[in-house]
Order: sequence, then structure tokens, then C-alpha cells
Amino acid sequence: MEFLNYHHLRYFRIIAGELNLTRAARKLNLSPPALSVQLKQLEESLGHALFERRHGGLELTEAGRMALDYADAIGRAGEELMDVMSHRVGTRRQVLRMGAVATLSRNFLLEFVSPVLKRAEVELVLRSGSLSELLLAMQAHEVDLVLTNDAVHRDAQRPWHSHRLADQSVALVGAPEWKKKRLRFPLDFGDVPLVLPGHANNARAAFDRLLASAGVRPLIMAEVDDMAMLRLLARQGSGLALVPPVVVRDEIANGSLVVTHEIPEIRETFHAVTPSRRFPNPLVGELIEAMKTKGMKIERKKSSPQKSIR
Repeated sequence: MEFLNYHHLRYFRIIAGELNLTRAARKLNLSPPALSVQLKQLEESLGHALFERRHGGLELTEAGRMALDYADAIGRAGEELMDVMSHRVGTRRQVLRMGAVATLSRNFLLEFVSPVLKRAEVELVLRSGSLSELLLAMQAHEVDLVLTNDAVHRDAQRPWHSHRLADQSVALVGAPEWKKKRLRFPLDFGDVPLVLPGHANNARAAFDRLLASAGVRPLIMAEVDDMAMLRLLARQGSGLALVPPVVVRDEIANGSLVVTHEIPEIRETFHAVTPSRRFPNPLVGELIEAMKTKGMKIERKKSSPQKSIR
């Protein structure tokens, strides 16, 4: 039965960092031939070549890239074990790797991560992209969780969990002068310039259905997927923007934008998608529970008109 040599993994990580056998050998105080023998033994144990020899150095093979992920994880676990055995618990920094879809409110994202931002022992690595890209990254152990506006369903090929963190009714927001027009929604919206999220957004689909059922054809000034850009267009003031109020929370607070119409029939949801792992990152559960608690507090405050927008 083959077994892994911990020293071989350490040597492999150093070689992978240098991508040059001579430099790695110098770092390890070994001769290049001796280090080459150690690498060869590891490759024989795994049954795959870990590097390809290129002009000027080495390059990881596909098997090498996969092996490096595991070697790094094993190395970190070994360091943590030594900390625990030496009663140095808490001295090592924890890394939280998160993915957030590009359409997610940055205000919501900031609120989600706020409990760990001021903790010196936590390093936050944040990645943005499409939901499909981020789920693939999670499968490859590159991120610990993904924040999204959509629930993600679990099946045999995708053993992950979707946690509903919060939800909020969407609203039409604009410059203060728009509120003075006293427009009826949706009947008076045939000639109102609108800034809307893209068709892939669930709130947009529900908004289109509401207008269609009233026989109103919207005047679309802009259609954007990125919430940061939608926020900028709302601040520009030429039309009304369809957003969850959390997206423009600061502008509502300072009075540069107002909610002209809250649409309780349409709700934007916020979810955290996590993988099924034997050793999950403990920070993930901590942040999810904290955000769920915040969501419940927001719901309780909705009975007060002054605090209905957060």
C-alpha cells in the first residue's frame, strides 16, 4: 500500500513555489540531484508527473495543480496541529475566501462581512463573478461560500446548501423631485424613464409582469446587471431605478435619493451557498448566523414606517 511522505509534500510545495529545482534545492539546503530524487519518489507514489520541464524552469501539470491544493491544505493543517499542541490556539490567521455575484448589492456584501473586517486574525479574500463561475470555484475548494440573489438547488452532483439570509421588497427610487409628481404605480408609468436590472434578475421579471398585467409598456432608459452601476445611474437623477433599498441606503439616508414607490409584491432575496465539507471554515457559519439574526431584526422593525428602509 502506497503512503504519502510529509517531507515529500513539503519539498513539492517549495519546488512549486520556485518552479526551479536549483533554487528550491538551495532553499531547502539540499543538492539538486537529491531533491530530484525526492520529487521522483512523490510522483511514483501518486502515479502522475507533477511538473513538465520547460525551457528556463518547471511548469505544474494538471495533476500537479491539483496535488498542490491538497499539499497546501495538508501543510496548513500540520501548522495548525503544531499550534494546538503547543497551546498557541488563535495565533495563526484564519483565511476566509468568499465569492459574490456581480449583481449583488455591495452594501449588503459589506454588511455580511462586517463582523470579521476588524479582526486582526482574519484575512478576507473576495472574488466576484457570475454564479456559474463561482460555484465551480467552490467545487474546486477555491472559495468557502458564495453570496447570490438566487437560491441554488442541491442534487447528487452538487452537494451544497443554500441558506436564505434575508429578503427585502424592491422599490423605485429617484431624485427628490420625482416624489412630487405623485405618479400612480403602475398606471402612470408608460412615459417614465426607468433604470432596470437585466432580464436574468428575478425582480426584473416580476416587475415586467406587473406592468404587462396593467397594460403598461415601460420606457427603459438603461438596463444593467451590475448593482454598482445601477446605483450610479439612480444617482444621476434622469429617471427612476428599480432596486432593493439596501443598494442605495446611503443616498436615501443623506436625502439625495428618495423612495417614490415601494413594491411589496416583489422581493429581492439574499442567499449564501456553502459546500458540503467535513471540515468547513468556522467563519462561514458564524457570518451566516449573524446575517440571519440581522435579517430577523430588520423584519421586526418593518412595522415602524420610519425604519422600513435599511
